[in-house]
Amino acid sequence: MNKVTRELPVAVIGAGPVGLAAAARLVERGLRPILLEKGARVGAAILEWGQVRVFSPWDYNVDGAARALLAEHGIAAPSGEYLPTGEEIVTQYLEPLSLVPPIAAGLRLGAEATGITREGHDLMSNDGRADAPFVVRYRDAEGEQRLLASAVIDASGTWSRPNPIGADGLAVPGEAETSDLIAYGIPDVHGVERDTYADKRTLVLGSGHSAINVALALLDLQVKAPSTRVLWALRRDRIGRLLGGGLNDQLPERGALGLAAKQAIDEGRLNMLAPFVVERVGRIGDGLRVEAMLGGRKIIEDVDRIVVATGFRPDFSFLRELRLGLDPAVEATPALAPLIDPNFHSCGTVPPHGVDELAHPEPGFFIVGSKSYGRAPTFLMATGYEQVRSIVSEIAGDPVTARQVQLVLPETGVCSAPSEITSTSCCGGPAPADVDACCADDATAKAKGEAGCGCASTTAEPIAAKATCCQSAA
Repeated sequence: MNKVTRELPVAVIGAGPVGLAAAARLVERGLRPILLEKGARVGAAILEWGQVRVFSPWDYNVDGAARALLAEHGIAAPSGEYLPTGEEIVTQYLEPLSLVPPIAAGLRLGAEATGITREGHDLMSNDGRADAPFVVRYRDAEGEQRLLASAVIDASGTWSRPNPIGADGLAVPGEAETSDLIAYGIPDVHGVERDTYADKRTLVLGSGHSAINVALALLDLQVKAPSTRVLWALRRDRIGRLLGGGLNDQLPERGALGLAAKQAIDEGRLNMLAPFVVERVGRIGDGLRVEAMLGGRKIIEDVDRIVVATGFRPDFSFLRELRLGLDPAVEATPALAPLIDPNFHSCGTVPPHGVDELAHPEPGFFIVGSKSYGRAPTFLMATGYEQVRSIVSEIAGDPVTARQVQLVLPETGVCSAPSEITSTSCCGGPAPADVDACCADDATAKAKGEAGCGCASTTAEPIAAKATCCQSAA
């Protein structure tokens, strides 16, 4: 990076929690951030699920540099064990941070990045590439704009690119034509969208905590609107894995979701369908006819609405002129992908990672936050905060600090990791208090005279190499 380039600002794409944390870290290092947020407010994507209470308390959700910057300007950042909603994260943390003068000076709302390249260089150009400044094209209320930057941090997230219904990664026939009856993500069924779901039959697709949130919210609505019906469909038969964490989850609110869902199933208020693969959707009257395969046999379900909570995927369309290094399956960097592959890891088992794992072949360009995980789920804000701390240290010319990555994350309690198998990552829920066992499945095995299910081992060993109760629940 030459002297002229060093004097340019650092462009940050996205003013959500991780983007604003990156800005705070840049200010801390004496660098000038320019934040481009396509929404009308900071945290615009979070506001789309603002009614949802997150699993982690304030102490996990506020970045250290952001907290210090707020204090420097006489503002106390939220702290403690309170679990905020998405809206509270925006109004009590992100918006006050965005108003701090060194961040407010570079914040541009309603500004959507449309393309990023190197000045005078397309994707194929080599000579002088690393010394050329970045060109960031964006669109705002006044039209197309152009910004020169010394480095670019893409924290734009994945919320705007939900996965479609199809188990093969594609939209199913009829999905586009019936999109007015399909919601993606976490609709506000108790608020502005109550009338859409009250006394209706809704199919919820997805196997993660977002899907659990939607299903339980609809069951709560059922109390006041008794004709409300909920079908919850999983593409794979992993109900045991999904609900098995329970009280073992080190984030109690997250574990409580699994326990509440299991209770609703046991009471017959929640109809689970697994493995369930949608093949086609079409209109029938004012609702939808869903043609699917359930456990290998064809079925038809008529519903009023579908909620698709099957995850999200990154948007690389505006990065076509940059040299990206992406794992072909996870769509994260090749160094990060094996650490976050959802087939092997929960969010609590991901080791600390920073600039080395997040580097792309394009020097000075980084993807952070949920987008850095590609198609892998279970990203936590605290992970993104450590990512940007490391990256900004590197941009500021402090490679030693950049590589001193440290991060402690809570275990999910769900068996999806081949790391250490302990009592906090076991299957079947907690063991009875009067039984010497690591989990319910372990207690059952011992009651049959067996040595146990194997989950008590603390030796790091891939699940594929050792049969455990976690493996049998898959």
